[in-house]
Amino acid sequence: MNTRRPRAWQRMLSGRRLDLLDPTPVDIEIADIAHGLAFVARWNGQTRGDWPYSVAEHSLLVDDILCRTGAATPRERMTALLHDAPEYVIGDMISPVKAAVGPGYGALDERLQAAIHLRFGLPAVTAPRLKSRIKRADRVSAWLEAVHVAGFSEPEADRFFRRPDPELIAGLSVRLRPPAEARSAYLERHAALLAAMDAP
Repeated sequence: MNTRRPRAWQRMLSGRRLDLLDPTPVDIEIADIAHGLAFVARWNGQTRGDWPYSVAEHSLLVDDILCRTGAATPRERMTALLHDAPEYVIGDMISPVKAAVGPGYGALDERLQAAIHLRFGLPAVTAPRLKSRIKRADRVSAWLEAVHVAGFSEPEADRFFRRPDPELIAGLSVRLRPPAEARSAYLERHAALLAAMDAP
């Protein structure tokens, strides 16, 4: 009888072996995250344009929106930037599918998120107040994306995601770029926030 545990790790481009069921901070690399998120499409790829709307772009937008909702420290902004980081290895699923998959997906996401946070000097679990602020920014981003690239009418987006305050979204846009450009933008934002976190 074969008692060997099935393989649960994935080889990353950095050369790391990331155990998806038992991830550790030492196996997390920002280059892997940025690359993966730049190639993961939001909305299951059902968006207008010549490029997919990536989770990397979405994460940058959520950070921008968070800054518009009030003062945000570099650590809070880093938490926002990394809020969907586990999707670099487990992919993005629309909310109805996540609900259908059940609690297993959420548990996997939480383990990966904790390892990612610890790797970059953040608490393993996000404080409820900050989590709520990021969720609000995420919902605003979802409304913008739904209307601008995912084919929703504004009334339909209002029903599912709640229409944001016009002042909050004034001047914001949903960017579609080649994955390499989205990856670079994500890495630059991460580096800037990390330097700000380390500043005295």
